[in-house]
Amino acid sequence: MRRFAFVIVLLGLTAPLDALAGTSNSLMDISADGRLLACTNRDNGTVSLVDLQSNAVIREIPVGHHPEGVSFLGETHNLAVAVYDEDQVLFINGQTGNIDARIDVFDEPYGVVSNSDGSRVYVTLDYPGTVLEIDTAAHTVLRSLPAGKFLRGIAIEPGEERLLVSEYHTGIVKAIELKSGKVVDSWHGSRDDNLARQLQPHPTRPKVYLPHIRSKTTVTHGAGSIFPYVTVIDSTPGEGRRRKPIAMDSFKGTLVVANPWELAISPDGQRLYVVFAGTDDMYVCEILDDNYREIKFVKVKNLGRNPRAVRVAPDNQSFYVYNALDFAVVKYDAHTLRPIATIPVCENPHDEQILLGKVLFYSAQQPMVGRRWISCASCHPDGHSDGRTWHNPEGLRDTTALFGMAWTHPIHWSADRDEVQDFEHTIRSQLMQGRGLIRGDVNPALETPNRGLSAELDAMAAYSNSHKFTLSPHAKTGLNAAAKRGQKLFFAEETQCATCHNGPFFTDSRMEKPFRLHDVGTGNDDPSEIMGPKYDTPTLLGIYRTAPYLHHGKAKTLRDVITTQNKNDQHGQTSHLTADQIDDLVEFLKCLPYEDPEPAAIKAGLRRVD
Repeated sequence: MRRFAFVIVLLGLTAPLDALAGTSNSLMDISADGRLLACTNRDNGTVSLVDLQSNAVIREIPVGHHPEGVSFLGETHNLAVAVYDEDQVLFINGQTGNIDARIDVFDEPYGVVSNSDGSRVYVTLDYPGTVLEIDTAAHTVLRSLPAGKFLRGIAIEPGEERLLVSEYHTGIVKAIELKSGKVVDSWHGSRDDNLARQLQPHPTRPKVYLPHIRSKTTVTHGAGSIFPYVTVIDSTPGEGRRRKPIAMDSFKGTLVVANPWELAISPDGQRLYVVFAGTDDMYVCEILDDNYREIKFVKVKNLGRNPRAVRVAPDNQSFYVYNALDFAVVKYDAHTLRPIATIPVCENPHDEQILLGKVLFYSAQQPMVGRRWISCASCHPDGHSDGRTWHNPEGLRDTTALFGMAWTHPIHWSADRDEVQDFEHTIRSQLMQGRGLIRGDVNPALETPNRGLSAELDAMAAYSNSHKFTLSPHAKTGLNAAAKRGQKLFFAEETQCATCHNGPFFTDSRMEKPFRLHDVGTGNDDPSEIMGPKYDTPTLLGIYRTAPYLHHGKAKTLRDVITTQNKNDQHGQTSHLTADQIDDLVEFLKCLPYEDPEPAAIKAGLRRVD
């Protein structure tokens, strides 16, 4: 499937109001006049426009695979939308639905914001980590601004002199001066900061609020190693850390919340709303002007399933929460905090089994989790990796993405699971402490199947196995000359790369016992390892964006995999390659996948696990 990203412009009414929409990225936005709400529906590839007087959807627009960010342009009803898996910018007439123009972008647009007059849109590209400045009238990209790695969050500071962006995997916040296009400031937190997908400046004070988690990878059994945070950043220049992390799992006594997804600040700067996608709840907080406590607890609200966005109306009288797996937006009274209306924004695109499985996958509550601190999605959000290497009981283990997993069983680096249903052991373990999805005993992993013992467990397996690869952005126009040279080296008998990394998914992993495990010389690099030194061959598809590499995560780059982490040529015969040949081989690896692997897998008779 081609990958598109869209920025949609809906031509509508304008109003010269003081309130502005779209200055911070979100999955929802409200127009400056408070008349329209826009919501991206990631699962079914549409954007819904809601009339906030009638609380009804007036238009649902198909936009492509996995829309994420949405923003009204300045004071208008024009709208910008980023669709993550599509790599294109679209301008659409909202009255007719016609596409007026397309702009190709490199890869994975996530956050979108607009300047005050709607003449510019700024878009973060998750990969490779750049910000695009787009002229909304001329339909052209004016600048591409490199600003880090895996950028998601983006906001425009009051005064519009700087952009603020957040790195998804590190939580690092950077300021980009719009005049020069240069990074002029940065705020680093803990090395454990992770999954920072959104940020919000205060409307009048030099503060920025960042929801994220901390992934403490050194806790051997995992329990208590992921923590929810809101970090308050002092955005004025100066020395010192200028960054205050506030733990959300102890913010209200012993109440634990999980997976903060987004937050919103009221237009008057008095209230902060934070939604937690794992525990289906929200903290309502008072913003303090004390530079010490920063925020004060007001109330906790129970929400619907998998809340991923919150926005406050310009008149400060109401706020809106998007419950992604209810496919609905709920309107609340900002004073009483009571729900006013529930607005279905799209149809559920999944069958009942996949939807149930996704709900369980994102849940940090029973029966999945006993202490509410983690969900499957805490490490594998939307099928991606958290970019971390964990100190697991069996040794160091790099988090893998779930794409193509249905075709690449067995599971785990040590092939200790041959079905997703075996993760019932993880659900009941010290890690998650859930009561589990099977009523009764669980069969040992790799022995009698657990498939069929629980409809809920089978549903979670079906969802986990549903993630498909998208094509590499490095191969949009086919393999370049360097990649073609690297392709020849990869398949050459002299390098032996394809001995293990073969077939449509570039792996020899098969559901045939004994499993095909290989010693590539890395098993003794970790003194905590108890299951090596042989490991299951991982797929190489999508490897361009999944650093670090190898089971222990010690290869920081693809070049490291081939050189510094390839002792005695056990991981392919590469020691004789020249520097240019290594560059060519890396270029080829970055192009994977350059074609859809599933037709070839079906033709080859490979077995898909559902």
